[in-house]
Amino acid sequence: QIRYSIPEELTRGAFVGNIAKDLGTDLAKLAAANLQVLSDSDSQYFSVNVNTGVIMVSERIDREQLCGQNPRCFLHLKLAIENPVEFYRIEVEILDINDNPPEFPSDEVSLRIYELASLGARFPIQPAQDPDVGTNTLQTYHLSASDNFNLNVKARTDGGKFPELVLERALDREFRAFHHLVLTAEDGGSPPQSSKIRITIQVLDANDNHPVFDRPSYGARLVENSPLGTLVVKLNATDVDEGPNGDIRYSLSSHNSATLRQIFAIDEQTGEIRVQGNLDFEEATVYEIEVEAKDMGSPTMEEHCSVVVEITDVNDNAPEVILTSFSSSLSEDALPGTVVAVIHVRDRDSGEQGKVLCHVSSDLPFQLRKDYEHQYSLLTSTHLDRERVAYYNVTVSASDLGNPPLSRHTVLPITLTDVNDNAPQFEQASYEVLVAENNPVGSMLVTVSAADPDSEQNSRLSYSILRAGGTDPGLDPTRYLSIHPTNGQVTAKFPFDYEQTTYLQFHVEVSDGGSPALRNRTLVHVFIVDQNDNAPQVHFPRAGEDSAAQFRISPSIVPPTLITKVVAIDADSGRNAWLSYHLVEATDLGLFSVALRSGEVRIMRALQDTDASAHELLVVVQDAGEPPLSTAVTLAVLVEEKGPEALQGSEARAADGGGLPTITLYLIVSLVLISTV
Repeated sequence: QIRYSIPEELTRGAFVGNIAKDLGTDLAKLAAANLQVLSDSDSQYFSVNVNTGVIMVSERIDREQLCGQNPRCFLHLKLAIENPVEFYRIEVEILDINDNPPEFPSDEVSLRIYELASLGARFPIQPAQDPDVGTNTLQTYHLSASDNFNLNVKARTDGGKFPELVLERALDREFRAFHHLVLTAEDGGSPPQSSKIRITIQVLDANDNHPVFDRPSYGARLVENSPLGTLVVKLNATDVDEGPNGDIRYSLSSHNSATLRQIFAIDEQTGEIRVQGNLDFEEATVYEIEVEAKDMGSPTMEEHCSVVVEITDVNDNAPEVILTSFSSSLSEDALPGTVVAVIHVRDRDSGEQGKVLCHVSSDLPFQLRKDYEHQYSLLTSTHLDRERVAYYNVTVSASDLGNPPLSRHTVLPITLTDVNDNAPQFEQASYEVLVAENNPVGSMLVTVSAADPDSEQNSRLSYSILRAGGTDPGLDPTRYLSIHPTNGQVTAKFPFDYEQTTYLQFHVEVSDGGSPALRNRTLVHVFIVDQNDNAPQVHFPRAGEDSAAQFRISPSIVPPTLITKVVAIDADSGRNAWLSYHLVEATDLGLFSVALRSGEVRIMRALQDTDASAHELLVVVQDAGEPPLSTAVTLAVLVEEKGPEALQGSEARAADGGGLPTITLYLIVSLVLISTV
């Protein structure tokens, strides 16, 4: 057996050995012996030059491919010679050369290490592979400089070397979140070969940092009555942790009062504190808000800060008017300077905005007197008269000194109570009444009316009739008249008779219900108006109820001779006493006539033989009243030869009644005068 040693990776044709020399055989013999080289492998890595006896490399030889990691690598050849047949075994040792650097599985590896990992913790790195053997294989590792990690190479019994990162110093993600290292694997060849792998270490966060506000306390200033949603302050807290550990939520601390929580609200995401309730300087001038910021780690870490909010006063409160003492009713005879009300004023604002001035209208009989700071008295400034003004609405105006000023108006209703200082007054100084005679009993003649501007009992009136003179000084009006004590209606107790009484005069007195009572009087004139209640009375000629007045005339009487005159009187007056005479019936209506106004009966034509010797005349006396009243008289005219005596007697009787027509004249004159009155 022949053994050769050659390095791997020799080029084709490279010399392996000289068989002829090593076998001690002649070259010619070898050439004649039909020399053949047979290989145990599928590949023919070697060939023999029969002329020279030299074994040469015919193919590339890769020891790592042939033998892997075996420390020794051999290729076995068989050398065959004929004549005689001989076999020789040739063993070629393939020697390793440093043709392979150590190789990592990848160029980069990433590690994720919890920042609270314990010191001495080991983190294995996938080792590099070097197919070379012996000293050419992987010999060592080198780690780039690091403050936190060292390299430990762990050797296995099979000779393998495994690198480990050892934590020598605690990690702090907030200081350095990533560590970048380079691990170099180096073999023992000459020159040595190496390869590198980049190691990226991500430090995983631990909730080891609490949130931190950018300042320990915050300050803000707001005006009161700021609108809802007004931004107070925006807080800013940071947490150097990451992920949920650095995610911050803001909230109002539980130390805050319920009232403060109703006024302010905080956005848990942004940290903005805004107004959500009413800010009132008069309730609180300063608010101190406790705020906490929590991260979302487990366990949660938190931090606190305070926000001081100062409230600036604005003139948002109108003055208040408080009645310390007030009487809503006041006697109208109260003297000037009488205290009606005591008023206390206040303003919840501060400074000039809290100073208050009060006043009332100058056109009212009241004035304000300032007693001392914040107190006024309302006084009467002049005499009062309930009958002129019975009720006052006194407006007390209170204004502060703010800019613009605010004011409040309080109305004080003041009612004046009545004093009996006004006597009743009749609507008329005197009354004139026309009353038709024959009025019904109890008929109303007139209503006298008086008014009293006082009120209540002081204005309750009572009427009465006083005795007074009339056409008859001894006539007592209370005998004929009565008056209702409350409504002033005057009524008649008896019917009036114009023919007895034409005029009545009396006083009506009215008194109020005050104490003492006040009185007044009025004069009432009652004129009795005549009614046509009397029929005319015939005074001449007089005749019995069933007989006629007789007159004699001569047959030779000459027309228009006066035969007689009918004289009648009516007790009424005026038109009711105007009389008219009418010839209603006659034996011969064309023979006689009756004067309409005078009642004279005359013959209208000469008597004839055919005329009757006796004539009967029916004369009706009628007044002008409505309806008219009348009286009838029957006259008997006899035609006789004794005419002269009869005529003389008739003329004498006529002469006796010649003065009667003047009565009618007097009646007419009286009627005219009464009508004129």
